[in-house]
Amino acid sequence: MDLENTFILEEPGRGKKFADPCILVIFGATGDLTHKKLFPALYNLGVEGLLPSNFAIVSFARRDKKKTFHEEIRKCIESHTRLKPFNPLFWDHFRQQIVYHQASLDDDLGYQSLKDLLSELDFTFKTRQNRIFYLATPPKYFPIVIEKLAKNGLIYDSKQESEKWSRVIIEKPFGRDLMSAKKLQKHLSQFLEEDQIYRIDHYLGKETVQNLLVFRFTNPIIESLWNHRHIDHVQITVAEKNGINTRGHFFDEQGIIRDVMQNHLMQLLALIAMEVPHDLSSKAIRKEKVRIMKSICCPRKKLIRDNIVIGQYDEGYIDGHKVPSYREESDIPPYSTTETYCALKLKIPTKRWKNVSFYLRVGKRLPKRTTEIAIVFKKFECTIFDRDTMTSSNVLTLRIQPDEGIALKINAKVPGQNNIIQSVMMDFKYGSYFGHTPPDAYERLLLDCMLGDNSLFIGNEEVMHAWRVFTPILRYLSQNPSKIFPNYHAGCWGPKEADDLIEKDKRKWRMI
Repeated sequence: MDLENTFILEEPGRGKKFADPCILVIFGATGDLTHKKLFPALYNLGVEGLLPSNFAIVSFARRDKKKTFHEEIRKCIESHTRLKPFNPLFWDHFRQQIVYHQASLDDDLGYQSLKDLLSELDFTFKTRQNRIFYLATPPKYFPIVIEKLAKNGLIYDSKQESEKWSRVIIEKPFGRDLMSAKKLQKHLSQFLEEDQIYRIDHYLGKETVQNLLVFRFTNPIIESLWNHRHIDHVQITVAEKNGINTRGHFFDEQGIIRDVMQNHLMQLLALIAMEVPHDLSSKAIRKEKVRIMKSICCPRKKLIRDNIVIGQYDEGYIDGHKVPSYREESDIPPYSTTETYCALKLKIPTKRWKNVSFYLRVGKRLPKRTTEIAIVFKKFECTIFDRDTMTSSNVLTLRIQPDEGIALKINAKVPGQNNIIQSVMMDFKYGSYFGHTPPDAYERLLLDCMLGDNSLFIGNEEVMHAWRVFTPILRYLSQNPSKIFPNYHAGCWGPKEADDLIEKDKRKWRMI
């Protein structure tokens, strides 16, 4: 292997890894995801010397933006990069690696001209014909793009090729329900092997999520408490201050359950609840996540009705500014019944999690942007202290975003003559402890795909078992649409019914 043209990544205990020269083709290159996430992530990787030396990016979109695209990308990188200040010298180099290709997603001529362009770039940048195709498009275009890539000879047969490779990154959601996910998988399997498909969930690239396995399985004091004997319940919260921005058409077709809960929250749930994997390979980790998802019973109508609350935001105030209701947002029908909030209670009937409730909630236009996992421990009945002085349960909080880190709430005595007990926080933050901001999730995942490491991507079985759980829920909700939307004001923590859901179990949502 030519080491001059290869970036070497060294990880403790895992040896050296090599990111081959390659070309990244981004479909949907004029969309928000590409501008706000992908290009800033690629820029950050480049500034830190983590991209292959021989590397190029092809931005595939139908709009005529060849003259303005580079300047648009520069402005987006300046706004969204975590590496401040913006480096104009690196940008002068980086922009030369970015090529804009105008074509429609369903046009064979566009793919033929793409093939010719890639051949030219292979010669110019010496990328060895290695390809990553990133589908940052609406889900309805996934089958079309894959079929066109295969038809025009842009996807390789991985069983026959050993000198070059092609991989496809697919954004969420993967299907709309179990049937459509199976249909999409069957279609992709005609053209791709499973090891060529990288189903991305950016939550799996976040530092705290990656640290979950290390935190659990290298700290015996934690793993020994990780069971129903010590844990009362688990709360997983994904809160967003924003509304839907420019995603009106897409979001109204999907809703918050498909957009966030079925993928992000189920992945977090699986990582929290899984057993110890045999090793750190993607196969072993996926196997344990699938076991957990399999164990969750497919809910029936009564269980769905009693254990789920959905909501849609009305007008209200965020940070002192008035914001419109969901139905007043751009591209939203005036009588839409699409949910922007969901709270759900699940049980995992395994030996480890017997009688432990998992409460999941996600919503838009909530008071703050945060994602966290809270492990609430059982209260210890200690006879030497007055029960009235015991303020609260111990809580272990894993903060996914922002301020990624881990916090433990414990009870301590207040200084003085009286036996007053108060909750105190032991708090660890990645940024302050290690002295730098953790990499963005897309940085890690893009680099992992270049390295051929799919351990932080979602396997086919995980997708199908997540849909097995949520398809009956979505069917029930479609058959019983809400007649009270909107039912919570922007700037609050969701519908009152969500409080009732957890309070009937004599518990409360955490104050975040």
